[in-house]
Amino acid sequence: MNPKHFRYTESDGVATIRLDRPERLNALTFESYAELRDTFRALATRDSARCVVLTGTGRAFCSGGDVKDIIGRLFGRSDADLLAFTRMTCDLIESMRRLEKPIIASLNGTTCGAGAVMAAACDIRLAADTAKIAFLFTKVGLCGADMGAAWLLPRIVGQGHASEMLMTGDWVDPQRAAAIGLYNHVVPAAELEAFSAEFAAKLSRGPSMGLAVTKRMLNEEASMDLASAMQAEGWIQAECMKHPDYRESYESFVEKLEADFVQNWPGHGDTPASTR
Repeated sequence: MNPKHFRYTESDGVATIRLDRPERLNALTFESYAELRDTFRALATRDSARCVVLTGTGRAFCSGGDVKDIIGRLFGRSDADLLAFTRMTCDLIESMRRLEKPIIASLNGTTCGAGAVMAAACDIRLAADTAKIAFLFTKVGLCGADMGAAWLLPRIVGQGHASEMLMTGDWVDPQRAAAIGLYNHVVPAAELEAFSAEFAAKLSRGPSMGLAVTKRMLNEEASMDLASAMQAEGWIQAECMKHPDYRESYESFVEKLEADFVQNWPGHGDTPASTR
C-alpha cells in the first residue's frame, strides 16, 4: 500500500487514507480517483486493516473533482471517454460500499461534490463543526444523481431531505447535517482527529464476521421485501453463531472479561501492528 496521490498509514488495525492537496482543497484528479478505487478494493484482502478512516488535510475534506485537472479537461472528450470517467467515479463508490469493513469519514472541513458522495458512501460520518457539505452537481449544470448520490442519500436522510439537497445543491451546515442524520456526530474541529481515532479503534476491535455481514445486509436489504429480509437475517445470524466470536463473547461474559475479538480476525499475528 504505497499510493502516490494521497497518504496511507496503518496502526493497530486502523487504516487511514488522508487526502493531501490542501492548496487545492483536496480536489480529486483522474489519477486519484483511480487510485482510491484500487485502494478500497485492495483493502478487502488486507487483513492488517480492520477499520478505515477517510479524511483530509487542511480546511477541507474534499472539494470534489479538480476544476483544472478534471472539469476543464472533459470538454471535447468523446462519448466513450466521458462514460469511462463517470463509470470510474461510480466504481470508487461501489468499492467503498462493497468493502466489508467499517469506513469512517472524518470530515475535517468543507465537503462537496464528489467529496460529499464519498462521505455518504462511508458507514459513519464524524464531522468538525466547520464541515459544511453540499452536493453541488446541479449548480454546475449536471444531474444531482452522481456517483450513486441518489441511491445513498435517501437511505441516510430520507427522500425529502435528499431531494432538497440533490436538486438545489445548496450548502448544509454541520448542525443541520447532524439534525437530519447525515452526520453521526459533530465535534469541535480541534477534537475531531482524537474523536475519530477513538471511534475507529473501537470498531477495529469488533467481531470481524459480525461487522462484515452487518454491512453486507445493510446493502442488500435495501432492495429486499420483508419476507426476503427475514429469511436472509435468519440465515446469516445462524452462520454467525458458528463463528468463534460468538463463543468468545459468551466465555468473556461468564468470566467477567472484555471480549477479545481481534484474536479471531483473519491474519491476526501475521503482520506488524504498524505499517506505512
